[in-house]
Amino acid sequence: MNEDFSYVGGELCAEQVTITDLVKEYGTPLYVYSHSALARQFNSFRNAFSSIPHLICFAMKSNSNIAILRLFSEMGGGLDIVSGGELYRAVKAGVPGERIVFAGVGKSDEEIEYALSKDVLMFNVESEEEMYNINKVAQKNNKIARVALRVNPNVDPKTHPYISTGLKKSKFGIDITKAKEEYARAANFTSLELSGVHCHIGSQITTTSPFADAVEKVVELVTSLRGDGHEIRFLNLGGGLGISYNDEVPPHPDEYSQAIVPLIKDLNCKIIFEPGRFI
Repeated sequence: MNEDFSYVGGELCAEQVTITDLVKEYGTPLYVYSHSALARQFNSFRNAFSSIPHLICFAMKSNSNIAILRLFSEMGGGLDIVSGGELYRAVKAGVPGERIVFAGVGKSDEEIEYALSKDVLMFNVESEEEMYNINKVAQKNNKIARVALRVNPNVDPKTHPYISTGLKKSKFGIDITKAKEEYARAANFTSLELSGVHCHIGSQITTTSPFADAVEKVVELVTSLRGDGHEIRFLNLGGGLGISYNDEVPPHPDEYSQAIVPLIKDLNCKIIFEPGRFI
């Protein structure tokens, strides 16, 4: 129990408002969130990375409540979405397209068209086939789609195997050793703008070393890609920062920042984060 949810005189309260009173006003079932807790978590992440250009794109799959999405947007954040339905909720929440990243596999042509019409910041792309299809849809609609290829850095995130996504054996992303070839192929697509590199090694990570290991590899890739003539402006490092469910002691965003900012501070990229459960 934290300061935002506590017992006062034997009654459970949310920010000093009793749950009994909330139930009387709104009925049940009822989901109750703390504005101050959400804002505090968001600010702790934002403040930790205040020394570098960055954008915090809340991973909507962790909670799609429109009031919560609107809160983060009003604080300057964006969203990481994985479907047209999530994009619809993002629009309803008033989140500008320039702060929305469209991730996930299996994007339909209709979803791609919808995202292009809302001018989302970029698409995270996981295969050559997906690049081909996004290019085809963008070309049909006379649009340029900004994309970031998701690379798999072959780093063990030291988390549960079911939510580990950064190892070579994982089904997500493009093998980092083949990434330069994929960017060279993508450069031939006339309706794609190769804006970034995306890397997401897993969820519920409780130590900073896997993040640092992955960042070292993708920074080296970005530098090499620029040498090949690709104008990489964004580095999307995904989410993954853990929380305490039982006895875990996950790192604070300040510790996360201390581990990776020295590696990226001179890269001249805007860094995108996709934290979900932590916030």
